[in-house]
Amino acid sequence: MTKLRTIKPLVATLPPLIGRAKGEKARDQYRRQTQPWRAWYNTPRWERLRLQAFERDLYFCQRSGEICSGTGNDPNSPVANHRIPRHGDPALFWDINNIGAVTKRIHDGLIQSEERRAAAGR
Repeated sequence: MTKLRTIKPLVATLPPLIGRAKGEKARDQYRRQTQPWRAWYNTPRWERLRLQAFERDLYFCQRSGEICSGTGNDPNSPVANHRIPRHGDPALFWDINNIGAVTKRIHDGLIQSEERRAAAGR
């Protein structure tokens, strides 16, 4: 019996075509320097607190009533939203009563647009 050989692929793999936006690295560095409280999001304490909020809310979006069932960047993945913007205030940041489950779609669209309007004084 003859041995079968594998055929080499004729199509090469392409490098990623989408990278970080220009200036995004500098923007991230600036935000880390001017807003040190952002590091709180990378702590085990925050991870436990957000999971407690999701469980309390039964993984239902507190704005739309949808089930937050997605993962990663899915539009229906759960996001822990601070009801009252915290702006570095540790009392507001760590208060579980100030945190509610919302979908990523609601958080990244409606809620952030409301926060931008409030910051602009409209």
